[in-house]
Amino acid sequence: MADDTEEEKIAAAAVEAKVEEREARERELTTTERALTEGERAVVIDHSKLSALAVYSIILREGEEEMHRPKTSLWWSGVAAGLGICTSVLMVGVIRAALGPEHPYLGLWQALGYTFGFVLVILCRLQLFTENTITVILPFLAKPTREGLFDIGRLWGIVFAANMTGTFFTAALAVHGGILSPEVLGAILDISHHVASFTWSEALLRGIPSGFFIAALVWMLPSAKGSELLLIIMFTWLIAAGDFTHVVAGSNEIFVLVFNGELNIVTALIGHILPMFLGNVIGGTGLFAMLAYAQVHEEI
Repeated sequence: MADDTEEEKIAAAAVEAKVEEREARERELTTTERALTEGERAVVIDHSKLSALAVYSIILREGEEEMHRPKTSLWWSGVAAGLGICTSVLMVGVIRAALGPEHPYLGLWQALGYTFGFVLVILCRLQLFTENTITVILPFLAKPTREGLFDIGRLWGIVFAANMTGTFFTAALAVHGGILSPEVLGAILDISHHVASFTWSEALLRGIPSGFFIAALVWMLPSAKGSELLLIIMFTWLIAAGDFTHVVAGSNEIFVLVFNGELNIVTALIGHILPMFLGNVIGGTGLFAMLAYAQVHEEI
């Protein structure tokens, strides 16, 4: 009952904020707007931007729903996300093989290929770990409890393990499945070597902007109003073009080296995947989620 009351208060605050925005907007009608019919003015007002509190409430509800999904649903959605995100690595390999390593704008074109997996995963509403660095944190910040912290750990553990299972399987298929041309596989290996060349601290620090951008993307999507595809492409392109690290996509590149016999699994997990994981959490939860909550805390 207490949780329901808290959700009702937040939902009521969001509705109240929207009503206040509408009333303020009506008081500030321009001369041109006053010439419109009542129906036309309503359309103008409805096209105003969502308030921060309204966006917060939308993501809060999504987070609550995710926290209460069955474990098996989370697991298979996470596995599907791990498989789907590998489309990014595949497309980068295809573009690199087609253009050649000497192409002057290779990095920018590769970055465009990197967006494919994120478009697939986000628009299919699959469980991607880095999205959950903000969605399930907001309900906890609204009402921090030991049970809430346990629920976050449970969801993160299931989704992250499922994502890794998906990328691990796809890496095995890429190296030993015989489904890729030697040129594309060679290009993927080149990309994997580049990711593996980062030191522990570099992988962590490069993961912070990625976590921040993905969390910001989640925050922006409720206001996108038909521009969701463009937003996903823009910010995931930036992650690749900026040479930042994303733990789920990056794990596929690291696992490719494991199956190619160039890395052992312990080094892959601790030396490469762990720092990317920590960087994404710091950027998504430690920076963006905290700042997003801080801006609406007093309004709640």
